[in-house]
Amino acid sequence: MRRRPVNSSSVRSVGWSEGTLELEYVNGSTYQYYDVPQPTYAALLAAPSIGAYVNAHIKPYYDYREL
Repeated sequence: MRRRPVNSSSVRSVGWSEGTLELEYVNGSTYQYYDVPQPTYAALLAAPSIGAYVNAHIKPYYDYREL
């Protein structure tokens, strides 16, 4: 999946394709979150703090796996 770099102290890059959100963290780990709607991805990119958005709106609600 193609990811784009973001300005965040905790997330290095993000990508989204067909409901799968992929996050590469600054510590080098990469996670995929499943069944994430496109508007949620758009809101993530627009959030003032990407890390805070992930913690509040992604991690508690979507199944994931570490790559």
